[in-house]
Amino acid sequence: MMQNKVDVRGAPLSTAPATTTVINVPVETVVPDHVVWSLFNTIFLNWFCLGFVAFVYSVKARDRKMVGDLTGAQSFASTARCLNIWALVLGLLLTIISIVLLGMAYAAAYGALLQAMQESGRYH
Repeated sequence: MMQNKVDVRGAPLSTAPATTTVINVPVETVVPDHVVWSLFNTIFLNWFCLGFVAFVYSVKARDRKMVGDLTGAQSFASTARCLNIWALVLGLLLTIISIVLLGMAYAAAYGALLQAMQESGRYH
């Protein structure tokens, strides 16, 4: 059977204090600029031009972020977000109302056409 022998050593030979290096990594605050959402609202749901105005504020937020003005970027991004919400809600609401009204108008026109054709005797 083999036995291993371990030497016990004392304190390290150097008495110099240990030095440490601290690296401060700046925490980058993420400011969403909502450019893609604004572009979507500009192209598809641009009732009352709110999507275009939101797009302008989104670009301003992106410019402020590139310059390093995070407070200005957050302000413009907040405005763009609010305008995008209103553009989306109004766009969806007005689109649904338009589709319903258009369907009702087609149904009324079709009914009037059928009635006119029955009265003239062309349709039985």
